[in-house]
Amino acid sequence: MPVIDAHQHFWDLDRVAYPWLTPRSGTIYRTFEPQELAPQLAAAGVDATVLVQAANSFDDTEAMLDNAGRHPFIAAVVGWVPLERPDEAASAAVRFARDPVFTGVRHLIHDEPDPDWVVRDDVVGGLQVLVEHDLSFDLVALTRHLRHVPTLAERVPGLRMVIDHLAKPPIRERGWEPWASLLASAADCPGVYAKISGLNTAADPETWTADDLRPYVDHAIEVFGTDRLMFGSDWPVATLAGDYAKVWAETNALLAGLSADERAAVLGGNAARFYRIRP
Repeated sequence: MPVIDAHQHFWDLDRVAYPWLTPRSGTIYRTFEPQELAPQLAAAGVDATVLVQAANSFDDTEAMLDNAGRHPFIAAVVGWVPLERPDEAASAAVRFARDPVFTGVRHLIHDEPDPDWVVRDDVVGGLQVLVEHDLSFDLVALTRHLRHVPTLAERVPGLRMVIDHLAKPPIRERGWEPWASLLASAADCPGVYAKISGLNTAADPETWTADDLRPYVDHAIEVFGTDRLMFGSDWPVATLAGDYAKVWAETNALLAGLSADERAAVLGGNAARFYRIRP
């Protein structure tokens, strides 16, 4: 079974505008390209990746598809379409889906001023477009957005949805509620998956280890099981709190208590199934 990193990014600051990425972003305020990640994947034994959008723009999606065409390790692309404009979203979905690596959509909902943006009627119409075109939806959520997951599951039947970064649990503060209960409610929806990704940047950036993440990952395993969770590095954002090698090593430490089949599912099998990745 292939090992798949289900969440990583590239960005070229000379080609695409990323409004959230500024000099205040620190060391990730620079261009990151596939040739920088490739040797790190090889060192970790990762076979393929899912490349995820980093801007609400067609330019970013087109740049990702271009990278996927030139770098075979990119097995799937999660791009962007204007969900709040369903007719335009449908046209864009048809255009992008001509490339078989285009398998899903994400919108930076955590940057929207309206915390209920994702359940607006117009956005729900855009999410129904994804179902019609067999595209998944990455929910880049904070704790406050988790309450919308059951609503979306009810209003958009058939939507394949994955919660990025376990909705950023309060690891640094050693918090628990309401995150834990809201994640459990989301997991009660059978079509919803979640990513064990981006957790290092929710912890202390200097001292974090698997032990800091363990209560949160164990809870995710308890409520989702091992058949609806997937590993993602969140590279290069992850470099704000370590490097690829550390994320990979500590993730494997977190999963060490699982069976071989369970680890294989979290480290690749589930991503392959969710994102329709062909062998």
